[in-house]
Amino acid sequence: MFKLLQMILESTKAQIKHGSPNIANAVLGAGFRVIVGCKESQEVTKAFRQLGIEAYSCDLQQCSGGHPEWHLQMSVFDAIELIKPKLGIFHPPCTFMSRAGARWMFPTAGNICTERLKLAMDAKQFFMNCLNANIEFIAVENPLPLKVVGLPKETQVIQPYEYGHEYSKRTHLWLKNLPKLKPTDIKENYVPYLPSNTGGAKRGQKATYRNITQKQSSKTFSGIAKAMAEQWSVVLTACT
Repeated sequence: MFKLLQMILESTKAQIKHGSPNIANAVLGAGFRVIVGCKESQEVTKAFRQLGIEAYSCDLQQCSGGHPEWHLQMSVFDAIELIKPKLGIFHPPCTFMSRAGARWMFPTAGNICTERLKLAMDAKQFFMNCLNANIEFIAVENPLPLKVVGLPKETQVIQPYEYGHEYSKRTHLWLKNLPKLKPTDIKENYVPYLPSNTGGAKRGQKATYRNITQKQSSKTFSGIAKAMAEQWSVVLTACT
């Protein structure tokens, strides 16, 4: 099965390169759609669109990716009902679940912040609703979660330096009916994309990361977006 998917992928790449009819036309003809939920940057959406696949970003905010015609500014679950996607890629809010926020979850050793825990459990419910959505193919992305939140074990962990970027930023993927992403361009030299919230500078961590906004920090790396589009669109194509 894997060899078959790889053959389809190579065929798709060749057709795109030479400008001949895209194999993704079969996907469009079958009514397959992709939704990229809780994401306004449109990096992943544009990667699928470049392959000729009907993809939409969805967020309560306006999009910043330059293509409002591909953006659904509404609840992600309302959008799912509206367009009936075959593939859903979700980036649920991670602020209260992430291990990076451990010092706020545990303000003192052995003591948990009950208010923050409640917010984390609400975030977990949203996460699980995405993972259990009525969509055949699903990917949910989040950083390393706190153990106390109790998320299910991830399917795989990826890094930007595996997809052509000279940065490290640990990203977890929970996958349903999708193959694990395969690295496309591994970089041997890389630096942290974000500073540590747990005293990295005090431990001698070099300030090689950039001073960026939270919105910028959550944007999907273009190399990862391209890998998602190229590798997971194969699965959609194989279903035609």
